[in-house]
Amino acid sequence: MADFKYSGKLYLIPTTMGAANPMQVLPIQVKEIMENLDIYIVENEKTARRHIKQLLSEKQQSILKFFSLNKFTEATEIPYFLNDCKDGKDVGLLSEAGCPGVADPGAEIVKIAHQEGIQVIPLVGPSSILLAMMGSGMNGQRFTFNGYLPIDKKERKKEIKDLERLSSEKQEAQIFIETPYRNNKLLEDFLQLLHPTTRLCVACDLTLPTEYIATKPVSEWSKTKTDLHKRPAIFIFQKEI
Repeated sequence: MADFKYSGKLYLIPTTMGAANPMQVLPIQVKEIMENLDIYIVENEKTARRHIKQLLSEKQQSILKFFSLNKFTEATEIPYFLNDCKDGKDVGLLSEAGCPGVADPGAEIVKIAHQEGIQVIPLVGPSSILLAMMGSGMNGQRFTFNGYLPIDKKERKKEIKDLERLSSEKQEAQIFIETPYRNNKLLEDFLQLLHPTTRLCVACDLTLPTEYIATKPVSEWSKTKTDLHKRPAIFIFQKEI
């Protein structure tokens, strides 16, 4: 068993992926641990406070301490966010993306925690990437998360074509995300550029009452009207040999 330099732990705390009842998608362990956490590293303090209040209505908001980790955070500030762990206090990393550290800036905090000898404890919660992969019917033994495709049209076209070829050669599912207001455009690009027999999965609003997951050949998607505007979505494709 590894020895840790400090007694304070970093808990990676999952959240809901929309306006869902937390206790319908999060295990009771998450609530129990958060009852004893007063220090959080978050992307957005306002939404973090809302989530904590929803899960722990009796928790005093005035005693909570927050560090903001987002595009405005100076890189030199980040290591200091874990000073409380070095003082023996537990800290929670709370994501806006379901699971901290996965397609999420929290990965930098986790990296530093390991470098500093701080114990990292990931808690069970919903990952849109894994939920979509589970529901896609594609190769769960071999898949790649590619994140966002290039904005430039030429680069995007080349990337999609290259990844489709790789998918066929390796029988590998290719996973993507997009900014919600660009979802419809990405779906349109896939339908124009992918081979008609390539299977495409669209999974949106995961864990919410409006959840939608469907996998069809591109030729079938072309006959379907699907509005994904401003709906959190995951796209997966796989081309058969």
